[in-house]
Amino acid sequence: MGFDSVISLLRFRGSAFRFSGQKTVNLVSAIETVNLLIGGNPETELEKDANSITNKTVLVQKKILDHLLLLGVESHWAPVPVHSAALQCIGDLIAGHPKNKDVLASKVLGDEPQVERALNSILRIILRSSSMQEFLAADYVIRCFCEKNPDGQLMLASTMTQRPLLTNSDLLVENVSITFGSMLLRGLFVSENDGNLEICSRAASVFSYILKDNNRCKEQALQINLEVPLQSIGAPEPLMHHLVKCLALASSMSKDGTSDGKGSLFVQPLLLKVLVTWLVDSPSSVQCFLDARPHLTFLIELLSNQAVSACVRGLAAVLLGECVIYNKSVENSNDAFFVVDTLSQKVGLTSYFEKFNEMQKSSLFSSKRPMDLHKPLKRSSVADLADVEDAVESVTADQQNEDHPIHASLFDASFVDLVNNLEIKIREQIVETYSHPKSLVASVPAELEQKTGEADAEYIQRLKSFLQKQCSEIQDLLGRNASLAEQLAKTDRMPEQSTGRASVEALKRELKEASERQAMLRADKEKIESEAAMYKTLTGKMESDLKSLSDAYNSIEQANFHLEKEVKALRSSGATPYPDVEAIRAEAREEALKESEVELNDLLVCLGQEQSKVEKLSARILELGEDVDELLEGIGDDTALPEHMVLQSWASRERGRLM
Repeated sequence: MGFDSVISLLRFRGSAFRFSGQKTVNLVSAIETVNLLIGGNPETELEKDANSITNKTVLVQKKILDHLLLLGVESHWAPVPVHSAALQCIGDLIAGHPKNKDVLASKVLGDEPQVERALNSILRIILRSSSMQEFLAADYVIRCFCEKNPDGQLMLASTMTQRPLLTNSDLLVENVSITFGSMLLRGLFVSENDGNLEICSRAASVFSYILKDNNRCKEQALQINLEVPLQSIGAPEPLMHHLVKCLALASSMSKDGTSDGKGSLFVQPLLLKVLVTWLVDSPSSVQCFLDARPHLTFLIELLSNQAVSACVRGLAAVLLGECVIYNKSVENSNDAFFVVDTLSQKVGLTSYFEKFNEMQKSSLFSSKRPMDLHKPLKRSSVADLADVEDAVESVTADQQNEDHPIHASLFDASFVDLVNNLEIKIREQIVETYSHPKSLVASVPAELEQKTGEADAEYIQRLKSFLQKQCSEIQDLLGRNASLAEQLAKTDRMPEQSTGRASVEALKRELKEASERQAMLRADKEKIESEAAMYKTLTGKMESDLKSLSDAYNSIEQANFHLEKEVKALRSSGATPYPDVEAIRAEAREEALKESEVELNDLLVCLGQEQSKVEKLSARILELGEDVDELLEGIGDDTALPEHMVLQSWASRERGRLM
């Protein structure tokens, strides 16, 4: 039927300010139809699926983005399911399609002079939406736009200019003249007075897409310094340092139990995500991170913070590992060996590597990832559109639940693969760095020889200095060997302890599962017993009814038996138990008919004879010259009827008698 018919389903019909339940279902169903048209083969790469690419191209050429932007961004009266479905469809349309990304980048919304770029409006939804479903859908659009789009990433990064007096309360004010980057910086900024960590984490999610696999954007972001408000006495700080400060603030709130709401579920993971993305393949970013000594101390403390989830501790371990594998510093206080040595002393390499194992056990990094949040809207849920939000807005009481579907939506498969690859590199590099420490001095055999013209006292002093340095290095090696031996001893004891703990934990899990199964079985038993009692009562009633029916049937059988017996007796005696009235009546009618026919024939014969006599007499009278009519005139007028009337009267009497 062509794409025009499908696109026409997205047009507004009726009032644009009222959305009934049926109208919502129709729009969401139409958007899902578009998703089916552009959905590619799961076994084929997105960029190589010819059918999907062709359909996306044709649909965008037919201005479908205008309709989707109207439903997803411009229409403030459309319900959240329509907004989310439209934004999700926009992301699918531009995913793996460079030309469609350029078309979206050029789209503007609104009327003059209040004109705003579509990407800016989508970013405002990310930062301001109170609906988690809508935020995730808008975040998906930016992710698809930045994926394998270095030019688009640079375009967005170029708008991130320094702005004074940054406050994210300004985000509540409509300002279409603000650039994408300026709005993003305002979202990233958190002050002591009006900070909002949830808005900051949402902005960090967008910022991570801009930095992903783009070193030019990373270098440009390193030059950004946030200017604090006038009432604060602090100096401008690099953007990276500000994000670490926000992470520390979120960590302290989580530790104190002051974090609230659904935002606390993903604030720390998203802030760690943007830092991990920033440091990948960027030695200058690693150097900027280590320039502030408290950063390293904070990450080490975060590794041991049991108030945060295993996913947060694992991402902190990845961030520390990046400070090793991408560290090109030659300074003793910031080089890779210093980071590894600090980890070994304060945490222990065994405990450090255990954080990776704990992280890999979470559903985010396992093969069974939670399902997508985006679910089709059904007619049964239209009556109450709030039900659509329940799957996303419901937040469990356990704030460490990294299995929440929000995480699966924010941590895409590419980021999970990046973390898994980084883990392998980190393990190899840390072992390599720790087992091959750098030399504190260059041991040149020529230093042992006395130089020409060198005094004996100077030579002896130089040898003493050289020997002192060698002793210092040997002492460090002995200390490291002792540390490794201690860790090895702990590792040898750990299998039994870990086995015991694992057994206890396994038994606890089995006990919990058994208790749950027992509770379920008990509930099933009660339900079955209730049903059995009901069926027993019903069976008793049915048995009583069946007995009554059986008694009635038996009495009928007995009566029938007696009647059959009487009939047989009557038939054997030759008597007819019941006269056949109809047969008797038919027989009597037949006999009466025969008698009347005989009488009628006799009468007709008599009439014939009389007629012959009259004819002979009339002929004789005529011969005598008399007028027959005159002679017969007046005879029978008073006492007799005409012949035909006599016959009719007789026939009527005969019919009455026969009836």
